[in-house]
Amino acid sequence: MINLPFKKIVPGENSLMVVIASFIGLSAGVGNIVFRSTENFVHHYIFEYGHHLLIGPGGWRWIFLPLLPMTGMVLLIPLSYFFPGKVNGYGFSKFLRKVNLEGGHIKFRTIILKTLSTSLTIGTGGSAGVEGPIAQVGGAIGSQVGQFFRVSGDRMKVYIAAGCAGGIGAMFNAPIAGVFFASEIVLMGSYSTNSFSALVISSAMATVVSRAYYGVSPAFPIPSYNLVNPLVEIPLYILMGIIIGGIAVLHIKFFYHIRDRFEALTVNPYVKPIIGAFIVGLIGIFFPQVMGDGYYYIETVLDGDGLVSVMFVLIFLKILATSITLGSGGAGGVFAPALFIGAVIGGTFGGIVHYLLPGYVANPGAYGAVGIGAFLGALTHSPLTAIFLLFEMTGNYLIIIPIMLTSIIGTVVSTRLCHDSIDTVDFTREGIDVHEGRETAIMKSIKVGRVMSEDVAIISEKANINDLLKIFSMTEDNFYFPVIDDSGMMTGIISLQDVKTILNDENLRLTSKVGDVCSRKVLYLTPDDNLYTAMTHYVVKGVEELPVVESNESKWVVGMLRRSDAIAAYNREVLKRGISEKTASIRIK
Repeated sequence: MINLPFKKIVPGENSLMVVIASFIGLSAGVGNIVFRSTENFVHHYIFEYGHHLLIGPGGWRWIFLPLLPMTGMVLLIPLSYFFPGKVNGYGFSKFLRKVNLEGGHIKFRTIILKTLSTSLTIGTGGSAGVEGPIAQVGGAIGSQVGQFFRVSGDRMKVYIAAGCAGGIGAMFNAPIAGVFFASEIVLMGSYSTNSFSALVISSAMATVVSRAYYGVSPAFPIPSYNLVNPLVEIPLYILMGIIIGGIAVLHIKFFYHIRDRFEALTVNPYVKPIIGAFIVGLIGIFFPQVMGDGYYYIETVLDGDGLVSVMFVLIFLKILATSITLGSGGAGGVFAPALFIGAVIGGTFGGIVHYLLPGYVANPGAYGAVGIGAFLGALTHSPLTAIFLLFEMTGNYLIIIPIMLTSIIGTVVSTRLCHDSIDTVDFTREGIDVHEGRETAIMKSIKVGRVMSEDVAIISEKANINDLLKIFSMTEDNFYFPVIDDSGMMTGIISLQDVKTILNDENLRLTSKVGDVCSRKVLYLTPDDNLYTAMTHYVVKGVEELPVVESNESKWVVGMLRRSDAIAAYNREVLKRGISEKTASIRIK
C-alpha cells in the first residue's frame, strides 16, 4: 500500500484575510444598495409626494415646505426614544472613537439605525450626507465579522476599515477613494501592508456589487477637463486652495458653535431636531438647493450653468443648513455637504476668473470640480482621499495637477488655522490628541474618577505628629495622607518622609502639628482629569500617590490615585482593546 502525502486544505492567514475581506466587501456593497434604496423610498414617498400634495404649483404654497423636513424629524422620535445617543447628530466622531480607542465592538443595530435615521433626515430634505453613515454601516458589518471570529483589536480595526472602504467605494463607484478614506480618516493614517490589502480587496468587491446593480456611472458625472493655460491657471488654483482652506476652518468652527448652541437650548431634546428642520425648511423656501445632499445642483455647477451670485450665497447657506440639521439632532454626515460647498466655492471662483480672464482659463465647471475635492480634503484633513476621489470620478489625468495643488494647499491652510478636522474636534475637547499615538490617546481616554480609590485616610492640620504616627502604624498601603483644615478642604499632604527629622524627639512629636511639617505645594487631580495627566504628575513630583479633589475650586478630598492603579488600568484597557505588542510602541510597567 502506497501512502501518499496528504495536507489538510486549510487556508493560511493571508488567504483567510482575502476571503474575509471579500465577504466584507460584498456585504458592504449589498448594504449600500439597501441604504440608498431606503433613502430613495423615503425621499419619494415623503418629500416628493408631500411636495406635490402640499406645494403643488407653488406660489404661496411654498410656505408649507418646512413641513416636509419636520415630518422626517417627527418620524425620528421613536428611534431617538428607544436608542438614546445612538441616532441623533453627527455620529462619525463617536464611530472613530469606538474604532480607534474602544476596541471596535459595534452592534448590529448600528446598521439598521444609521440606515433609517439618515434616510429620514436626508430623504425629507435635511442638509446632510449619506457617505459618513454608509461608512459606519460598512464598518458595523466589518465589526460583526470580527466579533464572529473573535479577533483581536488590531484585526478588528482592519475589518471595520475594510467595511468602511467598501461602503465609500460602492457609494461613489470609486474603489481607490474608498481605500484612502478608510486609511486616512477611519484608521487615522495608522495602517500596515496587510491591512491595506484588506481595504483594497473589500473596496473592490463592494464596487463590483454596486456597478452590477447601478451601472458604471459615478455619483455625479464631471465634464471633460482641460488646463487652458497652465501659467495662468496654476497660480489661480493655488489662490483657490488658500480660500478653500480658510472657508473649511470657518465651517468647522461654525458647525460646532451651532451644535453647542442647540445643546444649551432648554427645550425637550426630541423637539430640537424639529426646530432645526423648520429653520432649514425656511431657508429652502428661497434656496431649495441647500436641502438634501444637493447632488442635483452640483451637476448644474459642474456643467458651468451656476450663477455666480447664487453660488456665492449658497456657500454660506449650505454651511448654515448643514450645521443646523446635524447640530439640532438630525442624522447624517458631512461628506456630501462638503462636496456641495466645494463645488459652489470652485464655481464662484471659476465664474469670477472666467469673467476677468476670458480665453485664459477653463470653464467655471472645471474649477467647481477641483473645488469638490479640495474642500473635502481641507475639511477632513485627508487630501489623498480627495485627490483619488476626483480622479476616479473624472477618469481624466489632467485634473490630477490642479487637484493636488489645491487640495494640499487647502489642507495645509486648514491645519495651520485649526489643528482639528471636522472629525476630531470632540477628541480635542476631551483632551485627546489622536495624532499623538494610540497609547497616549488611550491614557487620555481614561478618567481618574474611574480608577481612583475612594478609601482615603485624611488628617487634620491641627493634629500632632504622634496622632499621625498612629495612623501610619494602622495602615499598610498608604504612604501619603491629605491634610485638611477645619472646613474640610485640602491644604497639603504629608508622608513619613516629612516627619523623619523629629521621630526621635518625643517633645517635638507632641508639640508639633501636622500643618507645621506637611507639604503645602501639592500636585493634585480631579475625577475629570485623565491618566496621561496623572502620569505626568507622578514624573514631575516623583511620588507614588496623588490626592484627588472634587474640583479646582472645591478641594474636598474624594480619593487617592496610586501609580500602580493607573498603570494597571492602562494595561487592562490595552488588553481589552486587543492592542498587540507590535502595534503598541509602549506598554507601561
